[in-house]
Amino acid sequence: MAERVTVAKTTDIPLNEARAFPVGDRMIAIFNQDGEFHAMDDFCPHMGASLACGWIDKDTVTCPWHAWRFSLVDGCWLDNPKIKVDLFTVVVVGDEIQVEFNDE
Repeated sequence: MAERVTVAKTTDIPLNEARAFPVGDRMIAIFNQDGEFHAMDDFCPHMGASLACGWIDKDTVTCPWHAWRFSLVDGCWLDNPKIKVDLFTVVVVGDEIQVEFNDE
């Protein structure tokens, strides 16, 4: 069953940057894209780089190691949409960023 977990304050993530936070047994990258927050699995499926350390451009994050680009909207790798990273629903309550996380 999904539960909401508070992972950060809105002021913890500067505009157009990201940070990674532990949620359960995973690392989740939270992106502040022009004031809208997105959450996805922090690890690039190619070689495990932190996507939170990548570059944000519009609705895309680029992996800092080998430039794999992922959509912040649907998690798809832009060069082959059959490969995806997990996305998580983000809810902002006051100044808290909460992520819906399935702890199973």
